[in-house]
This record gives sequence, structure tokens and C-alpha cells, in this order.
Amino acid sequence: MYQHILIATDGSELAQKGVAHGLSLAKSLGARVTFVTVTEPFPVYAGDGWAFGAEDIDRYDADQQKFAQDIFDALKEPADKTGVTYATRHVPGRRPAEAILEVAAEDGCSLIVMTSHGRRGLGRLLLGSQTSEVVSHSPVPVLVVR
Repeated sequence: MYQHILIATDGSELAQKGVAHGLSLAKSLGARVTFVTVTEPFPVYAGDGWAFGAEDIDRYDADQQKFAQDIFDALKEPADKTGVTYATRHVPGRRPAEAILEVAAEDGCSLIVMTSHGRRGLGRLLLGSQTSEVVSHSPVPVLVVR
């Protein structure tokens, strides 16, 4: 049924629930996994008093790359314990929902696993919008872990 599972993570404690659930599912199905993390573009503000140079953007990009590598390093032990075959993908400078959907399509994933903050009202709009967008636009099933 599911042969290739994309597990989206931002490294948060909540995301670890999705990682654990996705790895357990992959193990039971004999599926392979692609972990994806997305880092957003450099925040640019064109107002008074703000001036950023190329060094600032380069430093931001390097910090985001290190952040992603730290996330992937933390996934190594739990993934190795389950014995599943896995790959990692860092997508820099993108909105998370768009990047998750693109990676799932590019890699031929048959299921996306991600978490939701489980909030209601305005909190849902602000904090769960990326999950909602993936659920709304994904051509493959999405498992949302809360």
C-alpha cells in the first residue's frame, strides 16, 4: 500500500511524535522513508533603518543549513533502530507546504506524515496552516499526527 513515506519535521518536540509514528508505520509496511525539513527564506524588511548585506544572507543560509543538519542528525538513531531505509532532504528558502508537496511528488511518495499543533480558531489558522495546505492540496494521503 504505502511503499515510500515522506515524514515532514521541523525538529520540534511535537514533530518527534510524527517521526516516531511514521517510522513505526514504515517498519510495519516495509516502506522506505524520506525525511524532509524546510527552512524559510531570509526575512526581508524594506522599512527605515533596516539594511542587510550579502554577508547577512549568507550567514542566515549557513545557519539554516546547520539547523537542518542538526535535525537530520537527531533522526539517525531512531531511524537506524527501526531498520528502515531512509533519505533526508533539506529544502531551503521555501514555504513548508509547497516544499513538502514538491518533494512528495518528485520522490514518488505514497504517503505524507506530518504533525498538527491541534489548535482551534485563530491559533489553527496561524500554526496549522501549513498542515492544512498540505492536506488540501496533496494528491496522496496525508497522515496528521497530533
